Amino acid sequence: MAREAKGPKEGDFITIKSYKHDGSLHRTWRDTMVLKTSENVLIGCNDHTLVTEDDGRRWVTREPAIVYFHKHYWFNIVAMIRDNGVSYYCNLASPYVLDKEALKYIDYDLDVKVFPDGERRLLDVDEYEEHGALWQYPADTDRILKANVKVLVDWIKHKKGPFSQEYIDIWYSRYQELSRRQ
Repeated sequence: MAREAKGPKEGDFITIKSYKHDGSLHRTWRDTMVLKTSENVLIGCNDHTLVTEDDGRRWVTREPAIVYFHKHYWFNIVAMIRDNGVSYYCNLASPYVLDKEALKYIDYDLDVKVFPDGERRLLDVDEYEEHGALWQYPADTDRILKANVKVLVDWIKHKKGPFSQEYIDIWYSRYQELSRRQ
């Protein structure tokens, strides 16, 4: 008896959709290449990927970016590989779910940007507070997100996971290898 496929395989392309707390679609990325899937993690690469905003505006990513999603952490990480080094954009968001349509998560506005020199900035605090009041974010969600900001900052400080150069080198190399096969 044939085994049923359990989702995307290495080298497959998926769509990523982010939503807001009220269920409205926020942003869509088309054709993210899957580099790794496991029980809890999906790692992919966006490279000149079409992005559609909630207002219909469309744009294409400028540089390759390794994306990291986890089923237990309330953040996802985008490592943008640029000429001057790696910049990170970290979204505070619900853990992802994956269905036949797309990888999906709820974006909770707060972002941490990390520059190639290591400088960190917490962004969109005002947007988080505004949406929290508008959509009445539950107290548990607020507590979980604030705890996950601390986890994320710890990962950044200690160059854990996606924040290590070795991680970037391994996954960008894997992306290049898979791209040559396409």
